[in-house]
Amino acid sequence: MLNWKEVPQLPKAEGRIEAIDLARGVAIGLMIVSHAVSGLVGIRNVPDWGMVPIHFLTKFSSSLFILVFGIALAVAFLSHTQSDDWPKRRLKLWVRALEVWFWYKVLTVVEMLPFSSPGDIVNTLLYGRFAIWVEILGFYAIALLWVPLILPLWARTPLWGRVATIVGLTVLSAWLQGLTFGGNDILKALLVDHEDHYAWGQLGRAPLVLSGLLIGEAILRCYFDQVLRRRLVLVLVSIGTLMVVGFYGLAIIHGDVYSAMMAVARNVGKHPPGLQFMLFSVGGALILLGLALAGGSMAAKALRPLTIVGSDALKAFIFHIVMIFLVLRFLLEGQGAYTYPQALGVGGLLIVGAALWIWLTRWVARHK
Repeated sequence: MLNWKEVPQLPKAEGRIEAIDLARGVAIGLMIVSHAVSGLVGIRNVPDWGMVPIHFLTKFSSSLFILVFGIALAVAFLSHTQSDDWPKRRLKLWVRALEVWFWYKVLTVVEMLPFSSPGDIVNTLLYGRFAIWVEILGFYAIALLWVPLILPLWARTPLWGRVATIVGLTVLSAWLQGLTFGGNDILKALLVDHEDHYAWGQLGRAPLVLSGLLIGEAILRCYFDQVLRRRLVLVLVSIGTLMVVGFYGLAIIHGDVYSAMMAVARNVGKHPPGLQFMLFSVGGALILLGLALAGGSMAAKALRPLTIVGSDALKAFIFHIVMIFLVLRFLLEGQGAYTYPQALGVGGLLIVGAALWIWLTRWVARHK
């Protein structure tokens, strides 16, 4: 039974939880397939049978990625916020923020090289505008600056306060979405998303990060107990299923289910977050997360390439952006040269390639 006055009392993880790596790997794998198609073929050129179901289902990726970001922070850092070494761990997160921000800027140049002028690239680097495919890294770089500041407070806040914070931030970001921010579109995009920019708003996505912290706490409590893990999986899958059912319920009310599915596949409601898109995306993410936890280490071993990709998300992200935009689009002039099925195949190969690259760099590091 839930104790709403309870503050986190977290056990230490008994080793690395590979199911979390698998869930993150699934998110990255879906993202790689989506980026391969949109980067090499273009969404406008995707046949309808590719939009639904394939690109419809890839919309689980972003929500799953952000949820797992919060989960990983809870598992690795939340229990240490009251310890003497917390300042050192906090500094580690801030250094990671700088590393992610550096690669965000480098990959912005890589993404824009084929078709953008030097002036446009410099303007983007100086936050005069935003890129498209690499902007999720910009979100993580900023989030890694503020999340370490709230973790100690989060660890002392009772459950009702944590849930109220998530609900309050959701309502606040929805209200702020209606404001003009004095005409400062860049600031609005950074805080709550803007329809003209493919940026990820910090306040708009904070509820997902904080929900990930709650789920991460539950994983630490339940994962190593089979009965409790099954209950957690049932809760996650049930909530996710209800959210997906809610999406279809709204689609039926509006009178056209297929059009609603096509709208999600075309990213309608992704920037800024819309109710139907988020119901489907977050609901599917919770289902995938529950299945990864249910499969545990056995599923992680069976799907080893995805698990390896999920164990080093930054390296996998760098690999696939460099391969799609620098190698295939710029050096090999492959924009528009691939059919849709070929682009899907490239996406699959890039998932395997990213796993091999991560494995190779680790092997080299071990044998230096």
